Amino acid sequence: MPPSEVQSYGPQFQGRDNQLHQPFFQYSQCNGRKKALLIGVNYTGTSAELAGCHNDVRNLQQFLVQRHGYKQEDMVVLLDGVGGPRQQPTKANMIDAMNWLVRDARPNDSLFFHFSGHGGQEKDLDGDEQDGTDENIYPLDYEQSGQILDDELHAIMVAPLPAGCRLTVILDCCHSGSGMDLPYMYSTEGQLKEPNLGKEAADGLLDAVTSYARGDMGGVFTSVKGMFSLVNGNQKEAVEHARKTKTSPADVISWSGCKDSQTSADTQEAGQATGAMSWAFIATLSERPEQTYQQLLVSIRDLLKSKYSQKPQLSCSHPMDVNVIFIC
Repeated sequence: MPPSEVQSYGPQFQGRDNQLHQPFFQYSQCNGRKKALLIGVNYTGTSAELAGCHNDVRNLQQFLVQRHGYKQEDMVVLLDGVGGPRQQPTKANMIDAMNWLVRDARPNDSLFFHFSGHGGQEKDLDGDEQDGTDENIYPLDYEQSGQILDDELHAIMVAPLPAGCRLTVILDCCHSGSGMDLPYMYSTEGQLKEPNLGKEAADGLLDAVTSYARGDMGGVFTSVKGMFSLVNGNQKEAVEHARKTKTSPADVISWSGCKDSQTSADTQEAGQATGAMSWAFIATLSERPEQTYQQLLVSIRDLLKSKYSQKPQLSCSHPMDVNVIFIC
């Protein structure tokens, strides 16, 4: 289980008070208040329409209530075409709900954010992205109000959290790998991913070939685009900048549906429209509730790999022990 003590890491440094300090974080015991924000956008009636996003939200809502002790009255659910104006996943409503989620957060609280819908990319302007592009999510009114950038998601939901407060995030959308701007990403081997241009380019080529074999020309395009972005990006400097500016003492974990360069499937499982990532997360934890972070990442990947080219990612706001049991 997660240790309760403060975890120190990295070199000591002299602060403005002329005292020695060291970076630290604290795992959440997840035994405090529980709150959840679940957003599903099907973009009904538009050229961007999806089928499974509402189902993703309802399935996850049921999963959190039945398996993890969340209460309906402590959840905000935004679905397009369902409920009144305040329940619509517009940009303003989404940002208001994000602020509600983290308001008055305390150590050992457990907060949960789930987004199922469209995700995209645009040029990075602050130098914290390895591939030179920011990731974003699309609210219902994106054509009028614009997207919500990963920098904004981090500023609203990560930066305000105190040490020892958990925020679990599921981003079931395209280009979501670093969608929360969390600077520590882990591999299925349990290793911290470091900049490796050659490996990333090779992985991008493999993704493109796999997508082509499946007849997914959109996947070919995004994989090739991601390879060129990596070549034009400045990986090491971007990672260092991200870790200096986006590291947090809070316990923030993100499970994303795919790499930044990939798309996430809106598909069908057991006859129901669903996002592949949301389905896999619920399915693997329902079958085997007690898993470490590494085991859960491997389980989700294994469940998806026979049918989908996307590779879910695990990232965190601090260096972590992936052999700790996942709780939320």
